Amino acid sequence: MAHPKRKISKTRRDKRRTHYKAETQNLAICPTTGEFHLPHRAFWHEGKLYWKGKVVIEKDVLV
Repeated sequence: MAHPKRKISKTRRDKRRTHYKAETQNLAICPTTGEFHLPHRAFWHEGKLYWKGKVVIEKDVLV
């Protein structure tokens, strides 16, 4: 009868046996720009940082 060379941890065993799989992240749409972003997070769009549909920071673009 075959025996494993190393003990498999309970965490590793349980991860293999689970039926819960990773799901895609939910995305929100900014009311101002119409861009998709993670909910409750600020995001950059065209050199500006938006949060709750308002500009928080404008990034200076040097050319």
